[in-house]
Amino acid sequence: MEFFTILLPIFFVFGTGYIVQKIFDFDITNFSKLALYILVPFLVFRTFYEETISFSYVYMTIYMLGLSLLIIFTVTLLSKYHHYTEKEKCALVLSCAFNNNGNYGTPLVLFLFGTAGLETAIVLMVLQQLLMSTLGVYYAAKGSDDADGVRAALQSIRRMPMVYGAILGFICNNLNVNIGPLLDGVNLIADAAIPIIMITLGMQLAKIKPLVVDFRKISTAVLLKLVAAPIIAALIVWGLPVDSLMKQIMIIMAATPTAANTTMYAIQFQTDPQMVTSATLATTVLSILTIPCVIYLVV
Repeated sequence: MEFFTILLPIFFVFGTGYIVQKIFDFDITNFSKLALYILVPFLVFRTFYEETISFSYVYMTIYMLGLSLLIIFTVTLLSKYHHYTEKEKCALVLSCAFNNNGNYGTPLVLFLFGTAGLETAIVLMVLQQLLMSTLGVYYAAKGSDDADGVRAALQSIRRMPMVYGAILGFICNNLNVNIGPLLDGVNLIADAAIPIIMITLGMQLAKIKPLVVDFRKISTAVLLKLVAAPIIAALIVWGLPVDSLMKQIMIIMAATPTAANTTMYAIQFQTDPQMVTSATLATTVLSILTIPCVIYLVV
């Protein structure tokens, strides 16, 4: 029961965003831009500015890259077996290979472990954003009619404000730059990031309309994202020389639903957006059942 008491406040915030969007029909783009271009970069800057950069960051990078590539490899095999088109394969990659570490995973870790786990969660969020803005954009563009994944991914890297926040924080940290009272202003903005991104996810879910889709594809996405992903993550982190708390966070973050940003990529490049949006909604709803199981097994 305590697992549901942890998830209850998270889904309460998601639900608030969902209801507010249904009532007022806000322009979600503005909320997303506020979070993506202002709030989250300040949150990331603060993490990299205040925390000591250790070699564990390298292991987190290995974990994130390994997890995504193994799931992409699995999707490729399944796509060949089922004779999916390139567009269908790329849509399945978008639905399975990228975690919702920002809107879902980071708040979940904060509720579970408090500030002790927040640093790891934020670093994983940055790495996930980097992967989505490279591999994610690549597969979204590859599945489009233009099929120019490499150029689209390279262009996307330049529009990643949270990565710039991480770089600036890293530089200030290593050069011992003291920003003085400005840190109080940074804290005010950074502390607003997590509530806003959670509300934004609820608003995004309110805009998703379940459509008639291939049940086999959706069930494959659900099984790969919510069941296979945490198992693969557990196998990867098993041999990594990091502490147990970091391993637990890595596995839990891998069990989060499909990243909300993949829906935007699918719509932008017309890479079967019907499939990707349905997978995002299905994995988010069903995670209410699967996340407690993962938490029970790893914590």
